[in-house]
Amino acid sequence: MRPKFLCDLKIAYCVVMFNCIALVGCNTTKITSLTVQNKLDFPRKEVVSIPYKNLLNVLDKQTYKSLHIKVNNTRNYQETQWVDYDNDGIPEEFLFQAEVPANGISYYTLIIDSSVVEPQSNVRTFSRFVPERTDDYTWENDKVAFRTYGPQGQKGALEGNPGSTLSSGIDLWLKRTKESIINKWYSENLRKPGYYHIDHGEGYDPYHVGKSRGTGGLGVWENGILYVSQNYTEYNRIAVGPLRTVFELRYAPWSPYNINETKRITLDLGSNFSKFDVKLSAENTVPNYTIGLTLHENKGDFKLNKKNGWFRHWEKIDDSYVGEGIVLDVNDIDSAFVQRGKDKDQNHILIVTKPQNTLSYYAGFAWVKSGQISNVEDWESLLEKQSKIIETPLEISIQNKFYD
Repeated sequence: MRPKFLCDLKIAYCVVMFNCIALVGCNTTKITSLTVQNKLDFPRKEVVSIPYKNLLNVLDKQTYKSLHIKVNNTRNYQETQWVDYDNDGIPEEFLFQAEVPANGISYYTLIIDSSVVEPQSNVRTFSRFVPERTDDYTWENDKVAFRTYGPQGQKGALEGNPGSTLSSGIDLWLKRTKESIINKWYSENLRKPGYYHIDHGEGYDPYHVGKSRGTGGLGVWENGILYVSQNYTEYNRIAVGPLRTVFELRYAPWSPYNINETKRITLDLGSNFSKFDVKLSAENTVPNYTIGLTLHENKGDFKLNKKNGWFRHWEKIDDSYVGEGIVLDVNDIDSAFVQRGKDKDQNHILIVTKPQNTLSYYAGFAWVKSGQISNVEDWESLLEKQSKIIETPLEISIQNKFYD
């Protein structure tokens, strides 16, 4: 039999040298290593997702809540999040934020330990239904905030009530703080109507949507007419947490084609872009699905980059500049052009896509006063990077190693 002090020494050595997560007897150490590879020529800091089913071997019948991740050979645990899309008590995804150098690999270790306390940050994602402002739905992260409008807002607008909005367009809230602002701005707006239309040092809402598509609203383009839905009719908040918020919006059948539309919108920490995954079905054959980006009063500058799959607008709002944009897989693009109308809400960049049952795209923005960009070239650089990120996602590899 091996002397006890040698056994203890071997265990200590494994912990220090290999970040071991499990000991089998005294002779075998199991380590689960995870690598994240970036094949692009710029550094990336992104939320990455691991399917729960891919972690079952790692968990080895332990509860998923005991799983943690840290940077290799350090005690730097990452903040993580589990997402349960179907609300059945079993998550489908494990999330953490990876930081990977250009053309490089970052190394992590997965740990099974229910006693680990992960770091908690006040900088996080958030979304919610807002009954105190009719029935907005609003979402945000550390960089951007968005909102859209619900059935009571539609009802009020059709009845001519001031302050109500009839639109399925996407509104932008310009923020210059990493902290969450949704609850604060709505609360202050109840006390002092119009509060969030004034910049009190954290940002404000000067962006006009009206009946336009805003940044990323959907439609069908045919014979010079853009058919669009009205306000969402139902919402479902799926996840809210430090790294990702996910929710769905459903719409009443719209257009002459009786289109049924459900948008699943995802916003990750650190991203300027909301991801739209849209499920679509129609009673009649649809010629296309078209993504819109408002040009407001045609006073800004725009660019259509069909080759790389991004489309941008650059405009002055009050005393600063805002860049808005759409990014999508180039294979989904049929055509893109500028729509001009007598009404400012009919001025758009329109990206026409081939009709299909699912459509995915990214819509987002950056405000100069946020400090994230300084000029239109910076905004184009963000769009170009997002296009490359879509084409070349981070690659994750999990490997169990056993040491005697």
